[in-house]
Amino acid sequence: MLIRQTVETLRELRLKPMAQAFEEQLKNPSMLSLSFDERFGMLVDHEKQVRENNKQARLERQAKLKINTCVEDIVFDTARGRDRNVIQHLATCQYLHEAQNVIITGLTGTGKTHISCGLGNSAIRKGKSVFSIRLARLFEQFQVARGDGTIQKLRAKLAKFDLLIIDDWALAPINDILRHELLELIDDRLGIGSIIITSQLPVEQWHEYLGDPTVADAILDRIVQRAHIIELRGDSMRKLTEPNREC
Repeated sequence: MLIRQTVETLRELRLKPMAQAFEEQLKNPSMLSLSFDERFGMLVDHEKQVRENNKQARLERQAKLKINTCVEDIVFDTARGRDRNVIQHLATCQYLHEAQNVIITGLTGTGKTHISCGLGNSAIRKGKSVFSIRLARLFEQFQVARGDGTIQKLRAKLAKFDLLIIDDWALAPINDILRHELLELIDDRLGIGSIIITSQLPVEQWHEYLGDPTVADAILDRIVQRAHIIELRGDSMRKLTEPNREC
């Protein structure tokens, strides 16, 4: 009876993995040879491991990464801008602790999204919150939120992530309202969170894309001055690996 009460108490305390592990210990005669300290330590370790696994799974779902990949999957090629030392250094996530940004530019198919998602997964492994979104979709969310009065809630949501990945930068049309929201977003994250941006457009052309000189200066100053820049070169990797496929 005492054992059953202990199991139920563990469940009430939201220690379900520990309760399950305790029940498994009771069914395993070999556990009787272990000391109380050893058995209890195993229970605590099991609870901790399950919680860490659950947290990582939650962070992975929340991130909405376009592809499930990691830095270990990247084919390094310095000639194409895929520098092993640079990318592996970023994978340590030190830039997150310093609230720095990463900019990845290159033609379609050169691996921008592959690298950004790999770095996103590196952040998740270290327990960091990540969220990935295409710029066009972000603009849609801005417009909807301004229309239904939830813009402050959206701003707060986007500001809380340790890492925000914005894909396909400079492909979506922009206007005065969207420029303002983009500046607000970047300003909210300044010094407290990092941004990874992928873009087909070289950084030197972003000012022209953003349009308004004053707002463009403000946005670029906040992003570029604290950024690690990776410039991918060469043709699409898909052209190289799938020569018979139209890209």
